[in-house]
Amino acid sequence: MQDEKQYEQLIMQYTQLRNGSEEISRMIDNEDFDTAITMLKSRESLFLSCKCMRKYLELTPVQQTELDKLLDEIRDLEIKNIKKLEAGKDKIHAELKKSQQSQKIQHAYEFDADASGSILNVQE
Repeated sequence: MQDEKQYEQLIMQYTQLRNGSEEISRMIDNEDFDTAITMLKSRESLFLSCKCMRKYLELTPVQQTELDKLLDEIRDLEIKNIKKLEAGKDKIHAELKKSQQSQKIQHAYEFDADASGSILNVQE
């Protein structure tokens, strides 16, 4: 009886984690990174709680299968979130590099070329 209640609590916590992953995905899409980071930090204790409960709870094969399925969903959502963030980071990095090159070119032609030379390295 006690194990059944703990199992239900564990399912509820994993469901909260899955829902949180979906919410974080929406936050990333809306570029609300501060709230997403705050939510990620607050979920850490929930992950640890689930890990401890799962370690000491004796599960039936059916329960184990159900939990594994839920964990796979959470893992997939988290991987998608990481890929979204990496794609955004790469995009920002490319835009920054382009902006820096443009700024470098503009800066090269704003001063007296006779006094400082006119060679520009755009590879950096």
